[in-house]
Amino acid sequence: MDDLNAPATKRDLLQLRSEMQHHFDDLKETMRDGQTEILKAFYGYAQTTDAKLKEGEQSDIALRQRLTAVESRILEVEKRLNMPPAA
Repeated sequence: MDDLNAPATKRDLLQLRSEMQHHFDDLKETMRDGQTEILKAFYGYAQTTDAKLKEGEQSDIALRQRLTAVESRILEVEKRLNMPPAA
């Protein structure tokens, strides 16, 4: 193998193939590790966003309930004053 012009033997090719497969396997593992880290980061972001959305929904529900109560009270006042309801 010292002579760069010498023809490659089957053993040389098998050795080269083995080394290439090893490097390819290392590359796949590195890529999977990167994917895992990205997915973990997105999962954490999604959890935070989901919590904020739920909080907003709960706030919206509470506000709608309060608005419904106010509308009911206004309707009762209008009935007592014999006013037609606003359109």
